[in-house]
Amino acid sequence: MKRIFSLGLLSVLTACNSAQSIFIDEPIVDPRGLNMAQYDQDLLECQLISEQVNIAEDVVVGAVVGGAVGGAIGAAVGNSDTAKRGAGAGAILGGVRETGQGLREKERVVRRCLIGRGYRVLN
Repeated sequence: MKRIFSLGLLSVLTACNSAQSIFIDEPIVDPRGLNMAQYDQDLLECQLISEQVNIAEDVVVGAVVGGAVGGAIGAAVGNSDTAKRGAGAGAILGGVRETGQGLREKERVVRRCLIGRGYRVLN
């Protein structure tokens, strides 16, 4: 069971680092009067700033809390095997939930950064 938990947590942490470019929506900006070269530079800088959002730490906390809650529920409704399965499922779900929230926070940082630089962000 510990191996499954560790493998699931490792998968979630790996997804944090590699899924950003897949899951983060590109901001939509009003193109009127837009200098694309300057926009591309500003977007890159804003994306670099968003790297300060620490997803991995939040994923670990979410996995630990999810594992504890899942284990407690499993123990309350069943036996030790149910508690183990509940802890594993709770840990994975907690980690996945925090990954999604972290990616959304990175999106918000990029949008706020672009707005601060004078762009009209439409989404």
